[in-house]
Amino acid sequence: MPTIQQLATVLRSKNAGPFQITLDIIFADAATWQHVVDAGVLSADRIAALYGVEADEVSIIPFARAHAIKVTLPRTIGLRGSGSAFDRDVYGAQQHGLLGEIRCD
Repeated sequence: MPTIQQLATVLRSKNAGPFQITLDIIFADAATWQHVVDAGVLSADRIAALYGVEADEVSIIPFARAHAIKVTLPRTIGLRGSGSAFDRDVYGAQQHGLLGEIRCD
């Protein structure tokens, strides 16, 4: 069973403002994108459990024309948002790893 990281051409995270993270998953072709979408492995419940947030705080937006999926969720790193005291990832650029390990049947 391949992982999202193995199937995606691009897997990245970044800030979506000071209190949210966006995860971008981009696939090389429509068939791979459709396979991941149809498999249902990127559900709000699953992502919420991985990142320690509530499922209703997770937004998943598939973009067929770009063969991409965008996931937005609250930052769980740093207590007050990007750049707060003790924030370990001010740009939100290191938060995609958990998503990449999801297996896709």
